[in-house]
Amino acid sequence: MPRQADPQLEQRILDAACRLWARGGEKALTMRGVAKAAGTTTPTVYERYRDREDILRSVRLQTRAELLAAISPTRTLPQACHSYLEFALQHPHAYEVLFDGFAQPPSLHEPWPTFSLLRSNLARRLGGTPRQYTRLMLSLWSLMHGTAMLSIRGRVSGPLRTQMFHSCLDAVEAIIADAARSKGKARSGPKWPAHLILGEAEESKVNHGEDDFSPKRVTSKRSNVSKRKSAAGLRSTRTSA
Repeated sequence: MPRQADPQLEQRILDAACRLWARGGEKALTMRGVAKAAGTTTPTVYERYRDREDILRSVRLQTRAELLAAISPTRTLPQACHSYLEFALQHPHAYEVLFDGFAQPPSLHEPWPTFSLLRSNLARRLGGTPRQYTRLMLSLWSLMHGTAMLSIRGRVSGPLRTQMFHSCLDAVEAIIADAARSKGKARSGPKWPAHLILGEAEESKVNHGEDDFSPKRVTSKRSNVSKRKSAAGLRSTRTSA
């Protein structure tokens, strides 16, 4: 009799890949290692995943779904932030894989369900549409991610972990309260470009042009400042003479 296909095999391979990544990160995730952990053969893994990058993409998607599941039951943004940080510390390797080249394809064009959910929550709290709060969500996300990575890399635990968590929660609440007072308007820099879209899967795109912090612009600004200082110094010398 011909062998029947295992309908759970692909998920078993993915679960094995997630376990390997969670235990050892990038070095642990090999096609041969995944096959062994899943109880199958390397050629069988290649039949379902083109290469290691294809497995990594599936790991990212599954991790995002698990992060969303951890945050969805929360009722407030600070509660969501706390669940986000808890998830990051409980799954450090899986969490880190989410942000490797996140602003570049293919990650850029994959769903960002947690980002989208929190941004929608901001819109409900402050009024308006989710896209109006992309920049605000980016600031909150940066704050949460920075706290998560400092905690992971620093192997933070005990009272320091508690204080870092709550300082992040306080900052999140303060930023949201300030946004409510200012109607969500940015306080510095240029207006958010309409063509800069994040967290919307295929619709997502970034601007690859120069910005105010590009090396060329920074060098140009420094050069202009130096020229103005030189000109001012020359005028001062002429006046004193």
